[in-house]
Amino acid sequence: MFEERPDIQERLDGELVAWMTTVNPAGLPQTSPVWFLVEDERFVIYSLASTPRTRNIEANPKVCLNLNSTPTGSEVVIIEGVAEIAPDGPAAEEDDAYVAKYRDQMSGLGMTPQSFSADYPVRIHVTPTRLRAS
Repeated sequence: MFEERPDIQERLDGELVAWMTTVNPAGLPQTSPVWFLVEDERFVIYSLASTPRTRNIEANPKVCLNLNSTPTGSEVVIIEGVAEIAPDGPAAEEDDAYVAKYRDQMSGLGMTPQSFSADYPVRIHVTPTRLRAS
């Protein structure tokens, strides 16, 4: 999906935070910042176990990921997709690419890959279905 947009692929490789919107049972959107990695044309996100995000995905797998725009609202990247909890995937500490991307951020929070993995044990995959970008 991103191969024809190297500018977006570059942002996905370099940006650290995406804003993930899930929908709660009442139909209300809930947005939160997440760390992410793109692997095999899908997003990998690790989450706390008992959060509205995981409950929302189990009830309604439609999600949206947004990258920050410029201060004037250009360079918009919105990725609609379908999320799933991936219990058979590797833990965060075993995901070498994820650890490489976020090691400094983990350390800045006083965490190791092992402690991050213990705190964020739920692996989520998001398969993009639509890209909207300016």
